[in-house]
Amino acid sequence: MMAALARLDMRIARSGTPLIVLTSMGALNDVFACFEQSAPQILVDSGKAELAIALGRILGVVSGRRVRELSEAEQMTLMRLTEQVEAIARKIDGFADGGLDEPLVREPGSQRVEVANARAALPDPVRVRTIIRHRQVRARFFDGELFADPAWDMLLDLTAAHSEGQQVCVSSLCIAAGVPATTALRWIGQMVEQGIFTRVEDRNDKRRAFIALSDASLDGMARYFAAIEEPLALAA
Repeated sequence: MMAALARLDMRIARSGTPLIVLTSMGALNDVFACFEQSAPQILVDSGKAELAIALGRILGVVSGRRVRELSEAEQMTLMRLTEQVEAIARKIDGFADGGLDEPLVREPGSQRVEVANARAALPDPVRVRTIIRHRQVRARFFDGELFADPAWDMLLDLTAAHSEGQQVCVSSLCIAAGVPATTALRWIGQMVEQGIFTRVEDRNDKRRAFIALSDASLDGMARYFAAIEEPLALAA
């Protein structure tokens, strides 16, 4: 089945046909590894409303131009608008089913690897994990959508993982994003396309693929943490 999906990925990539893939969280890592070339919209445990939105994204034309022809800023704006529509759709589906979806609980999805010759002086991963926990605590007291920022949450998670010498699979990163997996996948795809993230194939298992920070992003995160620490050093 994995081989068949990989062949389908190549055929779709050659033809340029838009593709929507429906899958579950449990199968996400395998599906993500198979569809490397065709850049499909991957919907995870999605309802009919999200499928309708995905079809609309394929069929729609924005300001007379297709989505791929928009600038990066315009694409980000469109993604945020789509998220708002999807959030409404999920709530409607939840009411129809008699309740809202339960929040995702992070599962172990990382693999320990050795890291040598680090190219960026990143902060202590314990500190980064503390920041991540503080961001998660907010959801206990405020609506999580008020602070929704999947890009930053994923940047923090990948920064900590890099310092810890771990590789992060796509399902684990989706959970770290703190948003529905379908939304997280859209952000991952956009950030890979912009060179913020990079896709890393598993050398030992071709059925797996990981997500990591690009060299430029590693340098950017290192400089960011150095910048926010500088005032503290001057005050001391």
